[in-house]
Amino acid sequence: MVTGAIKNKVDKIWTDIWAGGITNPLTVIEQLTYLMFIRSLDEKELATEDFENMAGEKMEHIFPASEAGQSMRWSRFKDKDSREIFLTMQQRVFPAIKKMKYGRLPDFDANGELVEIVDDPTRPDEGNTAFARYMDDAMFLIPTPQVLQKIITGLEDLYTHDIADLDMQGDLYEYMLGKLATAGRNGQFRTPLHIIDMMVELVQPTPDDFICDPACGTAGFLVSSAKYVRKHYGDDMTPEQWQHFAGPMFTGFDMDRTMLRISAMNLMLHSITNPDIDYKDSVSKQNSICSKYTICLANPPFKGTVDAESINDDLKAVTNTKKTELLFLALFLRMLKTGGRCACIVPDGVLFGSSKAHQSIRKELIENHQLRAVISMPSGVFKPYAGVSTAVLVFTKTGAGGTDKVWFYDMKADGLSLDDKRTEVKENDIPDIIARFHNFDAEAGRKRTEQSFFVPKAEIAANGYDLSINKYKETEYVPVEYPSTTEILADLHELEMEITKGLAELEEMV
Repeated sequence: MVTGAIKNKVDKIWTDIWAGGITNPLTVIEQLTYLMFIRSLDEKELATEDFENMAGEKMEHIFPASEAGQSMRWSRFKDKDSREIFLTMQQRVFPAIKKMKYGRLPDFDANGELVEIVDDPTRPDEGNTAFARYMDDAMFLIPTPQVLQKIITGLEDLYTHDIADLDMQGDLYEYMLGKLATAGRNGQFRTPLHIIDMMVELVQPTPDDFICDPACGTAGFLVSSAKYVRKHYGDDMTPEQWQHFAGPMFTGFDMDRTMLRISAMNLMLHSITNPDIDYKDSVSKQNSICSKYTICLANPPFKGTVDAESINDDLKAVTNTKKTELLFLALFLRMLKTGGRCACIVPDGVLFGSSKAHQSIRKELIENHQLRAVISMPSGVFKPYAGVSTAVLVFTKTGAGGTDKVWFYDMKADGLSLDDKRTEVKENDIPDIIARFHNFDAEAGRKRTEQSFFVPKAEIAANGYDLSINKYKETEYVPVEYPSTTEILADLHELEMEITKGLAELEEMV
């Protein structure tokens, strides 16, 4: 758990970077990510050396044995003069990690020139983390030796005194990611962690699942799924399941390489070293993945602009549109295996939009698959950086129908105030949502005046497949009894007499 003391230390590092002129939160996270990665490489090297000393067995090393190669290790440069640290980082460490291959860093020749590792077609590049694969276009932007030294000192203090295990590293990184409160150009914004966790609880991933977020951003859904699996199955997982957990289980796509680096680091800090994190426009023709995953979790972009020519034809066959929120729903259906389940966030317009594209995707979900739940969320969930009204859709891909009735829930509170401050409050419907979703039998008799209820498929179809909760929710009006006119007039006369008496007393005092 990230305590107040740890938050203060992180905030101090953040302030030092801002004072150095880097004010974009995404850039701050990116630069910190590089430094955390560099430190993790040295930790891994130290573990390798310890194993060699104990077992007497020679192993492959990350850092070259040369003086230049060893100088790139965090433990060797962290206590040096600030100018020497800066030059080492700028001239050696950063160029080397951009050319990392087979889990090894390249060496430097006598003239200080980088000697790239020769490609070996017989050897797959399995030694690289997903993060290392996206370092090609990374840039070292820390402006001065003094700022760099402050950051290194701050990180070293955190790792030495506050971070006890991988879970804590992940929590620390998530706290940093929580500072990303700006919306992207394509309608992207960070999904609140408690909403992510709720959606993961709804689909309940297992160690044998293949989980995909085709709009992964900082990989929040994948990390939350990993935490869920470790919490509920970690003590009983087989070696094969742990191997699956370390990589193949998790897939994420994004069109921002900075986000890919950040998401890969986030996963690495949660023991997922080789996820399939890829640069891909998920709804375009470059993505032809079909029937591969058992779970899809996502908060796809709502206002993204897509070139009509680049959209995959099989998505247009389901919903002929350029709206990304509709295309992603068709994408989930295509990428899921039969029996696969999905929980995704959609803007309210998807629920009641009257266009042919809107109606066709809703009809597809209800008639050809099993739409299980529509959870309407209050508009303040994404504040302070977006006030859009949204809902969570939960469905299962069947290809043969299965929607008998749809469960609706009207979320009124999520544990935080619905204003820009988003402070903690007692009111929270999320535990109730999770409990009721996994006990549908108890929901059967609930009336439409209550917070959750079922609506038959036939009624939804008759309403043009409208999924907005207000279409079906009933409001119970309680008659209010008012006093009679005679009583109201009597009260007014009494008030008038009191006013007259008060004025008389004031006149006597004057």
